[in-house]
Amino acid sequence: MLETLRNAFKIKDLRKRIGFTFLMLIVVRIGSQLPIPGVDPDVFSQLFANNGDALNFFDAITGGSFENMSIFALNITPYITSSIIIQLLTIAFPKLEEMQRDGEQGRKKITQITRYVTVGLAIIQSVAMAIGFGRSGYLTEFNALYVIMTVAALTAGSSVLMWIGERITEKGIGNGISIVLVINILSRIPSDLTSLFEQFISGKTIAKGTLAGVIIAAIIVAMVVLVVFLQGAERRIPVQYSKKIQGKRQVGGANSVIPMKVNTAGVIPVIFAQSLLQTPVIICTLLGKTGGTSFWYKILRGMSQSNWFDPDNWIYTIGAVVYVLLIIGFAYFYTSITFNPLEIADNLKKQGGSIPGIRSGKPTSDYLQAVLNNIIFIGAIGLSIVAIIPIVFNGLFGANVSFGGTSIIIIVGVVIETLKQVESQMLVRNYKGFLND
Repeated sequence: MLETLRNAFKIKDLRKRIGFTFLMLIVVRIGSQLPIPGVDPDVFSQLFANNGDALNFFDAITGGSFENMSIFALNITPYITSSIIIQLLTIAFPKLEEMQRDGEQGRKKITQITRYVTVGLAIIQSVAMAIGFGRSGYLTEFNALYVIMTVAALTAGSSVLMWIGERITEKGIGNGISIVLVINILSRIPSDLTSLFEQFISGKTIAKGTLAGVIIAAIIVAMVVLVVFLQGAERRIPVQYSKKIQGKRQVGGANSVIPMKVNTAGVIPVIFAQSLLQTPVIICTLLGKTGGTSFWYKILRGMSQSNWFDPDNWIYTIGAVVYVLLIIGFAYFYTSITFNPLEIADNLKKQGGSIPGIRSGKPTSDYLQAVLNNIIFIGAIGLSIVAIIPIVFNGLFGANVSFGGTSIIIIVGVVIETLKQVESQMLVRNYKGFLND
């Protein structure tokens, strides 16, 4: 990785792209510290002091913007949500599917629609948050002016981040939206590591402190290695193409493979599962509805990750079991709408390709589906392990860190993809230099 970055800085265009990306990320971090006018920051500090565990994940992906209640408090979550919605709608609406297949022009139209949906979602979330904040006393004054000011600031902040992400994609390095998400997560890691040091190492004997440090480092390294394996592992299905005579030449007959990634759905199943469980908890926390002893309050506590693997209340760990089942379910669901074995089988048949030992058409589709089901399960179990380990650590040892398995999956995935893009651009420039000579 360091060798790739060192070589990248030797190329003028890549240096400009990296510099532009760095400057845009500085703007993101500055904006994360600018408070929304009319919001009482002391009230939010008290809210996080009392209910920080329920809000950790949301605050982590916003880089502390939510806790600071800055203009970037919504961050890029509306864009991510709108992208997922549009991707799901392409399956239901043939017009959107046609746009997606219509080359560069179609992709531009899809991007434009995604932007409009992003702004719409940002407005809806901003209005809900502003009214909720006002009723809970989080605004200095609860009137139309302060609500409009809060909605405008949150919507504008989310739109600016969307614009920054697109500019990074166009003029910088990597996928801009992913880069913004990663820098937000990374900004919280130093404080989390400091918290771990103060809780498990500081004030302990040398032997105990060293052992605790080694265990924490081993867990983090093991999770990173597992995520790297999940991101890179794939099942390659061999394909043979029949030979054809075109004119006086014989073409075809080449061998190829169909790469099927083990972690086909990426981090999406974890985000879906976490959002489904945590959204009711966050809403009830903001509304101050977290107390009580009724059955529904117990269900709510079971949905909160802060109560899982608590030695004094093991019953709430049922929520962790539901969490894992949701990850597996969403992995199958998301892969089923993004990977179509029947379409691949039809394309192979049209191109004269076939899988050795498998007949063309439906048998090929059934074979691909069977292989896909097996590797999805393996990938989902791997995702579940990565997602659940930090929660187990927090529950058993009382740690309080905002980054977890989801954050590590996002960071590792984005870093790997960005490095691949840097290497591909370096390769293109090397070929250009060779051709020019």
